[in-house]
Amino acid sequence: MPTHNNLPTFRNAASVALLWLASVGASVAAAPIEVPTIQLDDLAIAANFELDGVIDAVKQSVISAQIAGRIASLDVKAGERVRAGQLLLTIDDREVIAGVQRAQAQLAQADAELRNAHVNLDRTRQLQSEGFVSKAALDTADTQYKAALGGRDQASAAVRQASLAKEYSRVTAPYDGYVSDTMAQAGDLAAPGRPLLNLYAPAPLRAVVHVPVTQSAAASDGGKVEVLVPDAQGAPRWVTPTDRQILSAADPIAQTIDWRLDLPSGEIQALVPGQQVRVRFTGSAAKRPMLPAAAILHRGELTAVYVVGGSGFVLKVVRLGQDFGADGIEVLAGVSSGDRVAIDPIKAGLSGARPTASGAPSGSAKR
Repeated sequence: MPTHNNLPTFRNAASVALLWLASVGASVAAAPIEVPTIQLDDLAIAANFELDGVIDAVKQSVISAQIAGRIASLDVKAGERVRAGQLLLTIDDREVIAGVQRAQAQLAQADAELRNAHVNLDRTRQLQSEGFVSKAALDTADTQYKAALGGRDQASAAVRQASLAKEYSRVTAPYDGYVSDTMAQAGDLAAPGRPLLNLYAPAPLRAVVHVPVTQSAAASDGGKVEVLVPDAQGAPRWVTPTDRQILSAADPIAQTIDWRLDLPSGEIQALVPGQQVRVRFTGSAAKRPMLPAAAILHRGELTAVYVVGGSGFVLKVVRLGQDFGADGIEVLAGVSSGDRVAIDPIKAGLSGARPTASGAPSGSAKR
């Protein structure tokens, strides 16, 4: 049978090995983790960026009816070119014509009453001068004449109003343009304010671009704005708008501000409303701290960097701006120029991490 006299020897060897591993681990754990850092510098970077815009007609209208009635005929269709004053649609005007005739009859009646009141006033004035009637009778005749005169004026206004309503039964184009859409057909019921068709003029045109609120200041800070449009041969070219309009309020949901850029009349031959274009903003150069992308720590909704503080690192939340590629990412808040930031945020977050000693690699944020 085998003997176990050598078991104590094996146990002593295992104990020695464990003690050696523990001492090595303790020495490794005690070794500090040195992390290279950089010092943030302010760089003069021009805020250049591009956004998508849409071509929009400066002069566009929603054509609606001014009277109620059945649409008798629709004389245009979508995409058709129209001239100013051209008939677009006709509304059944039989009721309107009856209204004109009624107003004319009331005017004739008012004229007859006015003539009768005038004759009565002249007769009463003559009789009063001869002493046959009192002054009160003359006042009554004068009042009746003035009332008849007012009635005649009222009836005359009713005739003009009815005549206008008759003209409203014929809807015409207010200017030269194109019909972009029709929202009614012959036989539909027209009502005041109900859209019937859309009309737009082919010139002038403008580019409408939605600028994010975070970039609006950089875009409007004395910078240059250009729109990429195709020329007559279809080749793209950058043109400068003749005028710009910046809305004073932002969209509460999209958080954008509308810019309306009027385009030169000689550069819009190949453009149509609704066409997408590219808008380029070139802002003035401004100094701002920049961070390299490798130094930024992203954890869910958290965006932060490790900044040298004391003998270690302090985690600071930052708000970033535009990405300028090799020049780094703009820092809007959280750190400032002169701060030293860890290049490797993963190592900087480990226990015992500290900045590299003097003379170790470090430098500016531009690499």
